[in-house]
Parts: sequence; structure tokens; C-alpha cells
Amino acid sequence: MTKLKALPHVPRWAVVAAHAVPSLVLPSGIWRVALTFGAPVARIDDPSTGLAVYQIVLTVVAELPAFLTLGLVREWGEVFPHRLPFLGGRPVGVRGTTSAAPAGAGALFALTGCFTYAAVAGVGRGAPGIHVEGPFQEALFAVCYLPLVAWAPLLLAVTIAYHRRRTAPRVPCATRTAHEGPSVLV
Repeated sequence: MTKLKALPHVPRWAVVAAHAVPSLVLPSGIWRVALTFGAPVARIDDPSTGLAVYQIVLTVVAELPAFLTLGLVREWGEVFPHRLPFLGGRPVGVRGTTSAAPAGAGALFALTGCFTYAAVAGVGRGAPGIHVEGPFQEALFAVCYLPLVAWAPLLLAVTIAYHRRRTAPRVPCATRTAHEGPSVLV
């Protein structure tokens, strides 16, 4: 098993949660790409080039912010990488990060609620578009899309841990006693 890389002062649960987010978003992207390339995962009423482009762009647009969740537990989430022009080596703003991430989590909660309501209420059934038909396609769709429900809570939890870590004062080494061990966050 590979070791999950993160900063030494990041809680293990936050590292696991941050690494889980891109993995939870990936199955829905694979489902959309499979649909785009003609796999029998659903029926499309009007397979146009525009729909194919939309499916691929949506997959990329979903994976990028999911991948950015890793920045909340990695060094590049605290200091911009040196290879970035103008920003390289500068600290990442805590206020901006801890404002953007919860806003994203809020949007994800709202989307999850809307899509859950639409699915339960049957909104859009029979309308032109993409339709899953039969138990196999329905099960595959559920397996690929249900993990997205965990995205918002995980993002919010990791963001709270990031905020606490970045805003908490560190205990200086000189004020520690022998029994306190290594420097910890207060």
C-alpha cells in the first residue's frame, strides 16, 4: 500500500479524506467518458458533438476542484510551488482558501440536494436526453454517482482542519517541557 503524502502536522484522517475526494469523483467522470465514446451505459436521444464536448468538459471541471482538495493537506496548499510565475514561494492565503472551499462545499450540498430531489420526484423522466434503462444501467449509474454525495462533507471537514491548522499558534520549542514531546498545534 502506498503511503499518503502530506505535511507532518496534518491529522491522518484529513489526509485520508482529502485523498478520497478525487477517487470519489472519478467514477462519475469515467461513466460520462464511457457514455461519450458509445459504451452501453445509457441511451442518448440525440448524440451530438456538443453533448460529447459537454461530457468531457464536465468531467475535467469536476476533477480539477476535487484534485485541489489535496492542497488542503499538502505543502502546495500552504506555499505556492516555486515554478508558478509571480506566486511561487509565497504563502497561500488562509482567508481566501477558507472562503473558497466552504463556498464550493455549499454549492456541492445544493447540487446534491437538487439532483436528489429531481431523482426522487421523477423530474425530467420521459424528457429528451440521457436515459438509463434496465437494472444493470441503473445499478452502474448509482455506483458511479452515489459517491459524489460524500464530496461536500469531506471537503468541508478537510477545510475546517486546514483552517484550524493554519490559524492556530504553534508552541515554541523553548517553552516545551521534556514530557510534552514534539511541538504541537494548540
